[in-house]
Amino acid sequence: MTLSVIKKQRGLSLIELMIAVVLGLFITAGMIQLFIHSKQSYRVQENLSRVQENGRFAMEFLARDIRMAGYWGCLGSTETIDNNLASGDSTYENILDAVLATNDDGLNNSDSISVNRVDLASASVVKTPSNKSAKLKVTSGSGLKKNDVVMVMDCTSGDLFQITNNPAANNKLAHKAGAVGDGPGNSDKKFQKKYSTDAKIHKVRNIEYYISQNPSVQPALYRRLNGDAGQELIEGIESMQILYGIDTTNNNTANSYVPFSAGLDLNKAISVRISLLVTTLEDNLATESSSTTMGTYSSANDRKIRRIFTSTIALRNRLL
Repeated sequence: MTLSVIKKQRGLSLIELMIAVVLGLFITAGMIQLFIHSKQSYRVQENLSRVQENGRFAMEFLARDIRMAGYWGCLGSTETIDNNLASGDSTYENILDAVLATNDDGLNNSDSISVNRVDLASASVVKTPSNKSAKLKVTSGSGLKKNDVVMVMDCTSGDLFQITNNPAANNKLAHKAGAVGDGPGNSDKKFQKKYSTDAKIHKVRNIEYYISQNPSVQPALYRRLNGDAGQELIEGIESMQILYGIDTTNNNTANSYVPFSAGLDLNKAISVRISLLVTTLEDNLATESSSTTMGTYSSANDRKIRRIFTSTIALRNRLL
């Protein structure tokens, strides 16, 4: 009798191996697709969050300074303020105007806005000077420096001037006439009155907001303080459009919102409406290409995500 030996199977057959490879490829492809979709969703959400955050911070910077435009301490208007600064300096030539503007002349047809005001008092006059041209004796520790542009005022009048000495030496503020190394200088050293111990010293601020390109070749919101080189605040701000609420009936209500033009009287502006076009820094986020239009500017036709932020800011010192 012949006995047959049954051999046990070892390993996989070729067909089984091929089936396993195909199933593995399907699973791997699914995992790759899941990873790609998750990564894209993360990129979209992260960039959207950045757009929301940048828009909110940019508007907060603008609103904080614009609402204080035309603040001259306890003086209700500029009628009793003498400007003793030398003429010819573009930063301070119109310093007593609360708001200055340009239209469509910046990056991506952006507008710009400048506001003028004084800070809260940083020093007090502690001794009545002997004459209108004498140095002002002020409180110590004021933080005032040579070449600071300041205003001395009581609640009836004020004088705008540039400090021409180092106040830290003797707590006195000189205001000699003539040119200085940094700033406009003074046209006259004589004030309109002898300021007594009820007078305060306020630093003068000219604050300009505009859109420019940062070192990373991204559009950004910039702020220039007293004519300096400008400081980048928030990147991704592609364009800024500004409308001015003009009160033509003197009832503290804007009758119309219009862009700045050469004939527009900004002394009648009681509010400012700002629109910011905020963009993601990364491309290839949206599902399809599109362009966004705001004012006179139209963005590139790409797959970036853009949002428009708009806020109306009251000029508080015009509503008193």
